[in-house]
Amino acid sequence: MNATLLIELLTEELPPKALSRLGEVFASQIHIGLSDRNLVSASGAYEWFATPRRLAIQVPHVLAVAPDATAFEKIMPVAVALDANGEPTPALKKKLEAKGIPLDAIAQFEKRLDGKSETFFYKATVKGAILDDVLAGIVADALKKLPIPKVMRWGDSDHQFVRPVHGLVMLHGDRVVPGEVLGLTSRTFTRGHRFLSSGDIVLNQADCYAETMKSQGKVIASFAERRAAIAVQLEAKAKELNATMNPSEGLLDEVTALVEWPVVYIGEFEAEYLDVPQECLILTMQQNQKYFPLFDASKKLLNRFLIVSNMQVDDPKHIIGGNARVVRPRLSDARFFYNQDLKNGFVTRTMKLGSVVYHNKLGSLGDRANRLGLIASFVAEKLGANPMLARNAGLICKVDLLTDMVGEFPELQGIMGRYYAQHEGAKPEVVEAMEQHYRPRFAGDVLPEGNISCSVALADKMEALVGFFGIGQIPTGDKDPFGLRRAALGVLRILMEKPLPLDLGELIAETAKAFPQGTLAASGFQAQLLDFMLDRLRGLLKDAGHAQDVIEAVLAQHPTRIDLVPPKLAAVRDFLHLPEALALAAANKRIGNILKKAEGSLPEPDVALLQETAEKALFERVVLIAPVVRSHVANEDYADALKVLAAVRTEVDRFFDEVMVNVDEPLIRANRLGLLKSLFDQLNAVADISKLGV
Repeated sequence: MNATLLIELLTEELPPKALSRLGEVFASQIHIGLSDRNLVSASGAYEWFATPRRLAIQVPHVLAVAPDATAFEKIMPVAVALDANGEPTPALKKKLEAKGIPLDAIAQFEKRLDGKSETFFYKATVKGAILDDVLAGIVADALKKLPIPKVMRWGDSDHQFVRPVHGLVMLHGDRVVPGEVLGLTSRTFTRGHRFLSSGDIVLNQADCYAETMKSQGKVIASFAERRAAIAVQLEAKAKELNATMNPSEGLLDEVTALVEWPVVYIGEFEAEYLDVPQECLILTMQQNQKYFPLFDASKKLLNRFLIVSNMQVDDPKHIIGGNARVVRPRLSDARFFYNQDLKNGFVTRTMKLGSVVYHNKLGSLGDRANRLGLIASFVAEKLGANPMLARNAGLICKVDLLTDMVGEFPELQGIMGRYYAQHEGAKPEVVEAMEQHYRPRFAGDVLPEGNISCSVALADKMEALVGFFGIGQIPTGDKDPFGLRRAALGVLRILMEKPLPLDLGELIAETAKAFPQGTLAASGFQAQLLDFMLDRLRGLLKDAGHAQDVIEAVLAQHPTRIDLVPPKLAAVRDFLHLPEALALAAANKRIGNILKKAEGSLPEPDVALLQETAEKALFERVVLIAPVVRSHVANEDYADALKVLAAVRTEVDRFFDEVMVNVDEPLIRANRLGLLKSLFDQLNAVADISKLGV
């Protein structure tokens, strides 16, 4: 029998932030269990469902009984199984007796090469799995594999799950598949919406699950369908008010996991709360109440918001009024925190930074603020910006960490710093740096704007990197408690994408000078940090789609001017299209191998010691192109430099065809090695081209 299989587990309200993941894993594990037993095709489609009170899966074309299968069981090597006369050994007889295989079955054994020895395999027919016998075990195994950090018991039961369970449906077509999971016996009925549905919902056919739940139970079982319905309703309500909306994907997923029959209503709060910075109100509504804020055409917050309710009623005034009453205290708290912070002053809190420990080996937040000021000042001066403005921004950029608003909403750090600094009359560049010094906060985030903001952003990240590497707190494996990988990527993106003409090695060294002598005691940490950052750069460039050999060619030179990496990548990529590219790459690799074996320092090539026509021709070409290559590299015309180098291929090929480098005469040998060294330096002026084509 081939029919659709439905499995549903009815529960108490599941964790909303994990619901979609629970639904996907539950369904995928059940499908894997079925396909492993040949009850369904491994490539077959299935549909998963997840609501606050249920996890379910619908799988078409599931067999009641899997077909019998042929299996080959390894017995033992032939040399061990048979004696010199070809008779069964005692070891074989014992093995067959233990497995219940008759001795005369030896004639049907297959000989196969297993490793280096010929081995006996027993061909047997395995009876196909019976759905009724295995389904409960498949469901139980799937539940054990769910990503649940903490389980619970309920009542006097010994069963454990993330929430108490109330019902189990296992339906194959129109037939109940018997079985027990978490103490529940399979049945044909479930429950619908907690308030909008009355009585049990009988499921007569596995094929009709979603339609039955929607029509009789007031439940949109599909997570994706429910999410799409919410998005459509939100958009329609916003349009009705001539407002715009910018819902986060996370919030949309979370409210989808909180409702089974979503209905969107419009709520309102007093306009007086709009005096508070809108980021505070937005975060309060989204994080605490799961509301969707609304904005006017200029992106200014309105005193209206959208509520995703789990109740559909003719007159929603009680729902709307109740939500307004709930949000009002939250907004009042936000206004109180904001006013208290303004009253207590912002810049004066700077003195309190010294009483807050940053790290027991790196001092207080006050110590860190002083370092940020010094580093930001250095960077700004390098960029031709006002070092005093950068220093001031660095000194106060962490003060908002001590405010009541950031204490309540840590996500607002930097944002509130901007508001408070602006309130106290800070210069515009300082105000912008307050917020932007955290950028980029995550992959793909925008970068800071302006040299002052960039200076403070680099100071913030470099101080953390140098400080923690300097005390030996280096990320290992997947552990990175201080977010140093993220900080490194932020530095690299700022240097590369802005771009900024700063030397990363010098930046590390100057940052280290901002720490008190003796603080950074880890041996060789500066070189270690540079390698760490170049490794992060390698991953960043790979994710951007650059070819691996091109990346390695550029990074092999250990560049410290990160802003010059993109033009070098582009130049090497263009160079690869030249017909001479791969031949020169191979020659460069050969020259490198020869020079590695050379002992001592090599002299500049002496024209008087040149003997062969081919080496004279190569010398002339190297002398001719050397100043041109240096000029192009100095002017950052890397593509032109590589084009000039491509012209040397003919002389290089002829040199290796006609000239013996390691001759017995030491002066001639050293001179030829010196010539190759001069050529090698030029070939690698932009990138290590020997890495190309590898």
